[in-house]
Formats: sequence, C-alpha cells, structure tokens
Amino acid sequence: MDKDSATTAYGVVLVTASSQEEAEKIAQNLVQSRLAACVSLMPVHSIYTWQGKVNSEQEWQLVIKTDLAHFSTLEAKIRELHSYEVPEIIALPILAGSQPYLQWISDNVNEI
Repeated sequence: MDKDSATTAYGVVLVTASSQEEAEKIAQNLVQSRLAACVSLMPVHSIYTWQGKVNSEQEWQLVIKTDLAHFSTLEAKIRELHSYEVPEIIALPILAGSQPYLQWISDNVNEI
C-alpha cells in the first residue's frame, strides 16, 4: 500500500433524489468538480416517514465514491443542488478495497 492510500479515508456516500434528472445533475456536478471519482445511480422504492405521514415514493439512489476527507464540501454541494428540505447524505467508510481501485479514487478526487 502506498503512503497516500494508507492515510486516505475512502468511502461511499448515499444520497436519494426525487428524479433521475436530479440524480444525474448532482452526480455530474460532483464528478466534474472532483468531489467524487464516480457516482452510480439506480432507481429505488423508498418507504419513509416525513412530517408525521408514511410515504411510498420512487426515488433515485446515488452511490458516491470519494475520499471522506472532502465530506463537508461534498455535503454542502449536495445541499446546494438538492430539492429536498432534508436530503439523505450518509457516509459509509470503505474498510477494505482493491488497491488499484482505491488509488483511482485518489487520482480523481481533489486534494485538500
């Protein structure tokens, strides 16, 4: 393992969006601004409580691969672009991964 990857906090950030268009807009912006190396998008069906009411909605799940050292900047950018009052923004650490893939994340996310 090289020095960079030994100290990098790799992770995935989960975000749901109301539509494919919104999900793509957020994903494009994060990758173009080098806050994410990759964002995978998939349709999901969510059942959740909002303002005391149970809802059942079609949404789009974003799986954002990044260096979690950038989380606060990433979160601010998502909030800026997102239509939800309280968007899901959950970071999960990558505990282990293929070294070449982790290095690719490092190569494609801005340095602090």
